[in-house]
Amino acid sequence: MSSIISKIPSSSLARSLIHRAVCTAVETRTQKLERIAEDLIGLNKIERHDYIILFRHKMGLNRFGAAAASPAAQSPSSSGSSAPAAAAKEKTAFDVKLEKFEASAKLKVIKEIRSFTDLGLKEAKDLVEKTPAVVKKGVTKEEAEKIVAKLKEIGATVVLE
Repeated sequence: MSSIISKIPSSSLARSLIHRAVCTAVETRTQKLERIAEDLIGLNKIERHDYIILFRHKMGLNRFGAAAASPAAQSPSSSGSSAPAAAAKEKTAFDVKLEKFEASAKLKVIKEIRSFTDLGLKEAKDLVEKTPAVVKKGVTKEEAEKIVAKLKEIGATVVLE
């Protein structure tokens, strides 16, 4: 045994053994992930779509986020009270929709839209010209109210949806 070890340089052997002992789990995990990625890349468009649906289902997700409990899983006493609870749930995300604006305020409206979005001049101009249009989606109530106040101040008609 000592003759075998003496023939191999000790520093490379030690490094190799330590590297293997530390990295074995990571390498197999990495290899597994690479294999899965290669398999996914090899799928055609329809197979990828089916895979996405299956994966979301297995993870308990639907296209709008986490899946809610099914009505069959609820107890009979709670199913009668779920409708008023849903009606009482307050909306948290709002869309700001530009309905119309004064022709003289078009430039001001474009500048204001650029200030609270990350649109360029051309994109903001196109958005304003195709009114009625949603200018900001999924914002909090406070932020939406600030945007509405600014746009109304310069002569635009804005609604929250």
